[in-house]
Amino acid sequence: MESHFTSVDRRISVFARHLSLNSQDTTPILSASPTSSTHGRGESVFSHVAHAPEDPILGVTVAYNKDPSPIKLNLGVGAYRTEEGRPLVLSIVRKAEQQIVNDMTRVKEYLPITGLAEFNKLSARLIFGADSLAIRENRVTTVQCLSGTGSLRVGAEFLAKHYHQRMIYIPHPTWGNHPKVFTLAGLNVKTYRYYDPTTRGLNFQGLLDDLGSAPSGAIVLLHACAHNPTGVDPTLTQWEQIRQLIRSKGLMPFFDSAYQGFASGSLDADAESVRMFVADGGELLVAQSYAKNMGLYGERVGALSVVCKTAEVAGRVESQLKLVIRPMYSNPPIHGASIVAFILKDRSMYNEWTVELKMMADRIISMRQQLYDALRSRGTPGDWTHIIRQIGMFTFTGLNSKQVAFMTKEYHIYMTSDGRISMAGLSSKRVPHLADAIHAAVTRVM
Repeated sequence: MESHFTSVDRRISVFARHLSLNSQDTTPILSASPTSSTHGRGESVFSHVAHAPEDPILGVTVAYNKDPSPIKLNLGVGAYRTEEGRPLVLSIVRKAEQQIVNDMTRVKEYLPITGLAEFNKLSARLIFGADSLAIRENRVTTVQCLSGTGSLRVGAEFLAKHYHQRMIYIPHPTWGNHPKVFTLAGLNVKTYRYYDPTTRGLNFQGLLDDLGSAPSGAIVLLHACAHNPTGVDPTLTQWEQIRQLIRSKGLMPFFDSAYQGFASGSLDADAESVRMFVADGGELLVAQSYAKNMGLYGERVGALSVVCKTAEVAGRVESQLKLVIRPMYSNPPIHGASIVAFILKDRSMYNEWTVELKMMADRIISMRQQLYDALRSRGTPGDWTHIIRQIGMFTFTGLNSKQVAFMTKEYHIYMTSDGRISMAGLSSKRVPHLADAIHAAVTRVM
């Protein structure tokens, strides 16, 4: 009997001869159906799709890039810039990266769903402290995620599936992406008062009143430090009152820690709010990002930690976090997490990192002081002390949308329409230009 393979070979040979005989025939062997032909020439099946507006934050950079002016200034981007206005790659990051690249034993295999184990362990220690009782008792589960945004989303998806309350209270105002992340994850977003525009500081009583009236068990988003966009943080005494209220109401704290060490220059000081809540033995979630404090913006390095009552519960939580991550992005990238782990595990490199970190924080603090001094020297109407009272990358200037538009048009200064500016994008030589623009805006535009 003729074998299957011989039969297949014969059919292929016949087909090849057919093609050769018809090589001069320009008539297509397979003609398109009338439906596909009409479809190809006609209207797109996506023609109903509306053009989405630019992201209110990232759109600032898009507009800035289109501006040909030589004096333009971008104060919208949430990324550190040097005194010369250039992006900064930390020396310690380059050093760690070079050693990683030169290690010929390293491979590019998939990480586990939860990410790089060493990175997770060191990240938990960084935010909770090396002597954390929760870590010692194995009550913390940490998974590597796609920077802070990914950590928030994974945490939100987990809560939507496994927590008894789907309502989350977020500060007003807050980072523009927060409402979208939580809503799309399946949570019901409410707000609590946070910023007082009259004092340009914290509306502490409003915060207490709103959280005090929240339903039992509701989730509460808290900025660990350097609140975005206002730069306004509670004092430690106020944090303690917030903690007592949240615990007495049985609310679930969910911290967003995007600026640890980047706000004050101290990693421990910037984690104090989180550690307060861990110390009382209660449960909570923390989303960490290494975008700002290690300058690893494009590497998308972050972690989500869940502090539980027992080690057994933490193990079960981790198993469910895997089920959230697997269909979302399967497992996280290895390179950025390896850089972080390399720096955190080596005492000498860690110390070098803290020096560079404090340098960045101190330069931002200096920009605040210089801008404040420049406005005072011009006699700019208003009290501008909030600029030096606020902390972190951003300052909520108090400028309204008309004043912002005026500054963009007349001075080519770009910022979000709510008047938030990135102090990290400012330099000493550009302070006078910004001060002139603010002075003109508040004196000429109401």
